[in-house]
Amino acid sequence: MIDLPPPALDPVSSEIDSQAARAHFLKVFLSQRPHMEALVSRRVGCRATAADLVQDLFVRFWRRPLVQVEELNSYLLRCAGNIAIDHLRNEGTRARLHEELMPDEQEPGSDEPQAALEVSHDLRHIEAALCGLPDKTRQIFLLNRIHGRKYGEIAAVIGLSQSAVEKHMMRALQACKTSLQQ
Repeated sequence: MIDLPPPALDPVSSEIDSQAARAHFLKVFLSQRPHMEALVSRRVGCRATAADLVQDLFVRFWRRPLVQVEELNSYLLRCAGNIAIDHLRNEGTRARLHEELMPDEQEPGSDEPQAALEVSHDLRHIEAALCGLPDKTRQIFLLNRIHGRKYGEIAAVIGLSQSAVEKHMMRALQACKTSLQQ
């Protein structure tokens, strides 16, 4: 169970307590680091990756407010195991996406030039469709699809509701779809 320390009334004693807690954390972390790296290395199969992941774990803990844990050694080992699992999940997702997005090896002499020509043709149609959109709709589309901004972020920046941003995106996507069907 994680217990938060009671709020300190004296800022000086609070600072001293915080420094003592950080020193204790650092001591325990450094003593557990070889065990954590060994655990992570067994799971991910790479010592260098394990060292990087354990370092990332340290940075995460160091940046956030320290919480009191009954058994810090066990907690750190459990967190190291979890970070290894997260890494493996991310790698699996990346591999699946790569397989889905990358076409199979094509035989020599296949229609690669024709496919490139078709993609170029499609891109010109989409570009023309985007140029025909109102400025705000085009801007929202580009912020989302090119710059990776989420609808909520776009809404805050442009000063619209998230619903309005979604409607602009639907309009832009429909224009792109229509341009490809023609």
